[in-house]
Amino acid sequence: MTGCLPPHPGLVGGPVYLDYNATTPVDPRVAEAIHPYLADWFGNPSSSHPYAAAPKHALARARAQVAALIGAEAGEIVFTGSGSEADNLALRGAVLTAKNDLPHVITQVTEHPAILETCRALERLHGTEVTYLPVDGDGLVDPAALAAALSERTVLVSVMAANNETGALQPIAELARITRAHGALFHSDTAQAAGKVPLNVRELGVDLLTVVGHKMYAPKGIAALYVRQGLALEPLVYGGGQEHGLRAGTENVALAVALGTAAELATAELADGTPGRIAVLRDCLHRCLADALPGRVHLNGPSTGRLPNTLNVSIDGALGHELLSAAPGLAASTGSACHSGTHTPSPVLTAMGLDADRALGALRLSLGRWSTLEDIETAVTALLKAAAAL
Repeated sequence: MTGCLPPHPGLVGGPVYLDYNATTPVDPRVAEAIHPYLADWFGNPSSSHPYAAAPKHALARARAQVAALIGAEAGEIVFTGSGSEADNLALRGAVLTAKNDLPHVITQVTEHPAILETCRALERLHGTEVTYLPVDGDGLVDPAALAAALSERTVLVSVMAANNETGALQPIAELARITRAHGALFHSDTAQAAGKVPLNVRELGVDLLTVVGHKMYAPKGIAALYVRQGLALEPLVYGGGQEHGLRAGTENVALAVALGTAAELATAELADGTPGRIAVLRDCLHRCLADALPGRVHLNGPSTGRLPNTLNVSIDGALGHELLSAAPGLAASTGSACHSGTHTPSPVLTAMGLDADRALGALRLSLGRWSTLEDIETAVTALLKAAAAL
């Protein structure tokens, strides 16, 4: 399917883009699908006159398309404005609905800030106790540690399906089984995993699951939360009762159509082997760097059991941000954050036990739908030149 894709117009003439985990280009087929709902079919889907018919049908179809990607029912999909909002709705909604004066939540130290900051807010504002599970050298949660942390007050466990920096895939089905056997709910943020690896909410055994549009070739500003049928949550936004009463406000039909179209394209790619093609390119990138810099290139995260598009490596003797600054023809991310001119190592990598030098040397190179062998060759050349210069 994607092997015959024309070049993406937004990528032509620019640096090689290896930052798909940060955001993806909007697929032209997605852009084409949403145009009528911006230009012609503008009606409010909650209205009862003819102008509402097309938007109402489009909203229902988009809900079914997202549901099909993750093995859910259409009625279990709630559209939100972002992955962060979906995560907030899952965590805060579950805690405030729980009949528990001292609710307990469990997550892990390498979660996305949307989860970690929501947990801290629940601690601060609602007296919620939160347990932050450690991870091993591959960035994985130990199921035995989760089992030991569960208590009779545990309301919810939230563990992301795939780490955005290393691509490490958590054992979600096992973690969810342990959690639900204990009587608690399980949520997973699958922002990075959806569309890259198969996901089925029934097989995983999750109660709540987040899908994010701009990580799978839809525009920013649209996401969805799977809410298992019959599960009650306290809403984040109150008002007219849209989205099953969980997210009031007139629906953004165009962006819902975008997410639905993106989900349908992702479903087709999972069937036609596109993730395998991308994994071949990722491994070629890794091998070329390692062969050219023997003994200096170190993989961060698991060698198997990770996203097919993600490569996180450190190069001895070079800082990640310096490498990218010296390689202007490459757009990628580092393993550090810059605050007031000072670079600090990634909390994800340090939680995995990496020392500061190796964490600061990390590069996150993430591939996607439009990545080509020519891109890999260009990226390798740029990085080797930068490493030599430094």
